[in-house]
Amino acid sequence: MLIGIDASRTTVARRTGTENYALRLTRELLALGHDRAEYRFRLYFNHAPSPGLVDGHAERRVIPFPRLWTHLRLSWEMATRPPDLLFVPAHVLPLIHPRRSVVTVHDLGYLYYPEAHTRFQNAYLRWSTRYNARAAARVLADSQATRDDLARHYHIPAGKIVVVYPGRDEGLAPVTDPAALSTVRTRYGLAGRYLLHVGTLQPRKNLIRLLHAFASLFASGIEPPSSDLQLVITGKKGWLYDDLLAEIQKLDLAAKGRVVLTGYVPDDDLPALLSGALAFVFPSLYEGFGFPVVEAMSCGAPVVCSNASSLPEVAGDAALLVDPTDVASLAAALARVAADEGLRNDLRERGFRQASRFSWRQCAQQVLEVLEEVGRELD
Repeated sequence: MLIGIDASRTTVARRTGTENYALRLTRELLALGHDRAEYRFRLYFNHAPSPGLVDGHAERRVIPFPRLWTHLRLSWEMATRPPDLLFVPAHVLPLIHPRRSVVTVHDLGYLYYPEAHTRFQNAYLRWSTRYNARAAARVLADSQATRDDLARHYHIPAGKIVVVYPGRDEGLAPVTDPAALSTVRTRYGLAGRYLLHVGTLQPRKNLIRLLHAFASLFASGIEPPSSDLQLVITGKKGWLYDDLLAEIQKLDLAAKGRVVLTGYVPDDDLPALLSGALAFVFPSLYEGFGFPVVEAMSCGAPVVCSNASSLPEVAGDAALLVDPTDVASLAAALARVAADEGLRNDLRERGFRQASRFSWRQCAQQVLEVLEEVGRELD
């Protein structure tokens, strides 16, 4: 069986969750298929991948096109040189596609937080997700929460949706070298203890409430005025970023050095940042999976996170779960994790066990089983 994979998202320079999913899953699928003669792979790129980006035995088709690459250029490819089965891990099915097509739907956050997108983006996301879910022979969902959303909002039959949890970067581990930790602290201007958030700076990450919860620790006297505790917020700028800056100024957090905005953090710096954190805080209002939580656990950071959407599935019993809309509860969780070393140690050990549940090899094996099933059903 010739399996085509839309690999266009793997070449993005600054990859976020869905692009990393496409890259790591593609690599593992090629590794699994290496010794199985019944599978051949063809990867479709809109830009030439850098050397070594995707290793493994596969045909590579670089088919650049200026606009509407998926629906025009990839559709033409499907019409003229179709694979036996097409897998789209991080985008949308082309208008012309094989009957044997499988897609991953990562989340339906645009339905819950439409203000995070322009009107055009919202319309496209609604159309493309509905189209994906209805046109594909099978739909993969990153979590039970996403599966439930697809069934609830688009009435997709439950039997058509398969939950396959993404994996984790198994190279992530606690950084214990004092010099490496000190270098990263210096690079980002971190003076003392810090709580860390990682993710694109946009409204659904719930950072305004996090700022208020953090500020209340000082206003209430839980943290004294001389406290060295900082809140470190990393990630590239998203929609309504200026509102976040305004709130930091309003709460007088920047002037006192209590909030540090690092901007986008390269992958090489992230393990040390996570390892040095007093705790990782992720009060997101909605996530299709929540990769940063697993990354934090892998690096030994105790986790405080939201009890919304997929996050209880991802965190299991290895995090302090809080109502993300309740500032007082969030502040209480921050105060508790900052003060209780025994709790932090317990969360750290639970986090290692929870993170070990997520594997790209296991994810790829489950995806390959779905592809095999679709191939048999439509023979």
